[in-house]
Amino acid sequence: MKKPSPDAKQPWWRGAAIYQMYPRSFQDSNGDGIGDLAGITSRLDHVAELGVDAIWISPFFTSPMRDFGYDVSDYCGVDPIFGSLADFDALVGRAHALGLKVIIDQVYAHSSDQHAWFSESRQDRENPRADWYVWADPKGDGTPPNNWQSVFGGPAWTWDARRRQYYMHTFLKEQPQLNVHNREVQDALLDVARFWLDRGVDGFRLDALNHSMHDLRLRNNPPAPDTGRVRTRPFDFQIRRYSQSQPGVIDFIERIRALCDEYGAIHTVAEVGGDKAQDEIRAYTRGNSRLNSAYGFDFLYCDALTPAFVAEVLGASQRGGWPSWAFENHDAPRAVSRWCKADDGDAFARMKIALLAALRGNIILYQGEELGLRQDEIPFEQLQDPEAIANWPLTLSRDGARTPMPWRTGAAHGGFTTGLPWLPLSAGNVARAVDSQDSDDNSLLSLTRRILALRRTAPALRHGRIENMQATGALLAFDRVNGCQRIRCHFNLSAGGVPISGATVTASQLLSINGATSDHLPPWSALFLAI
Repeated sequence: MKKPSPDAKQPWWRGAAIYQMYPRSFQDSNGDGIGDLAGITSRLDHVAELGVDAIWISPFFTSPMRDFGYDVSDYCGVDPIFGSLADFDALVGRAHALGLKVIIDQVYAHSSDQHAWFSESRQDRENPRADWYVWADPKGDGTPPNNWQSVFGGPAWTWDARRRQYYMHTFLKEQPQLNVHNREVQDALLDVARFWLDRGVDGFRLDALNHSMHDLRLRNNPPAPDTGRVRTRPFDFQIRRYSQSQPGVIDFIERIRALCDEYGAIHTVAEVGGDKAQDEIRAYTRGNSRLNSAYGFDFLYCDALTPAFVAEVLGASQRGGWPSWAFENHDAPRAVSRWCKADDGDAFARMKIALLAALRGNIILYQGEELGLRQDEIPFEQLQDPEAIANWPLTLSRDGARTPMPWRTGAAHGGFTTGLPWLPLSAGNVARAVDSQDSDDNSLLSLTRRILALRRTAPALRHGRIENMQATGALLAFDRVNGCQRIRCHFNLSAGGVPISGATVTASQLLSINGATSDHLPPWSALFLAI
């Protein structure tokens, strides 16, 4: 079925629905238990039928997989476990034939310690790439140059005997920090981007971009105030004033945008985390010479979804550029498992997909979100996530959101693989497989298709501004407005009923979730009215 086209006057990515794929877990084509590019290609019909505009593929580059692809050892190669460059080209070709744009990750803050650049840089202090990574002398007593901490625990510095210096790593010690202050490093990274643009990609998701530059004076980070929240990592005890988020990132962003503009309608979206995320998102997307969009972790890491919190986040986003939103991804626990009790999960998942579709900006669905997948419990002995292993048991494993996609209820391992999957699938999630929902008009999958079709054809939902925000108790309501079209969106974010008032008799119902009517919202319900 041909998808209705969005407003041709707007760039394709503005208001787009983007589907994230974690390649290890989407579909295995060769029985080794690990998903691959050919597997993704074989399942693109499912994604196209959802009605999304683009796919985002998490890293598939050559890597020792210490952080499952975010430690890149060859930016222009496909890791053999995922296939080959020919497989990638075939994927792009099939996606484009189905009307899907292709966005891929770019990891510019760090590489693998097995990258040829780092192998050369660590040999001595005089080689051509000596300054391509962040190196620093020890203090007089041999300790690291400052107090910066890594995300995964312990100092952000590791000693290297060959140079008799420390190198910086914000994440694993196997992920040395690139010195993106260095113009030659920027040139090399832009060459990587050009390589993939020449292969037909339509955009980039820029990983951990605000980590790509450090304070050249290596000043100590100040301590973070104690908010009473349990802090599981030394990283959480600091305000990262000097180890990330430096002003020079803006100049690099403008170089990225200039390159992408050479290729036409290329979409750029940055991942931005940290204490100043909203300020940085506004700075990174300001004007027409920087990134198209960015997203933070407002919803990905919040413990509870309340009207007041949603209103606060959406209000802040109105003051900046064009935002992107995700409720789930490969780094965050499944939202249904975070935000409601298990018995409410099915109703909540239906309301949640309507809320995501109503947000101003681009929306990102994570694989399996259209099925209502829950967070899987992975026993310690089966954990793969290095952060969870290092911080067990206080850090919730990212593996629970990375378990394989279930395709068929009656097949071994949900039809994901004929071998032994790299992570186990729970029986509960296998029961939510695509084949069990595909032809059921009442399923979450069918509802997701209808909601995305509505968003695609309603200019107010896809491109409009937000007005008349209301957050009272469990009720969240706002208008999406574009030209003469106004859609009033109501949500009940609770397990109890909520009355609503003020609906006009001339309002036309566009969407009702979980029994919502013009005067009453049952538990976890939603109502869209054209007014």
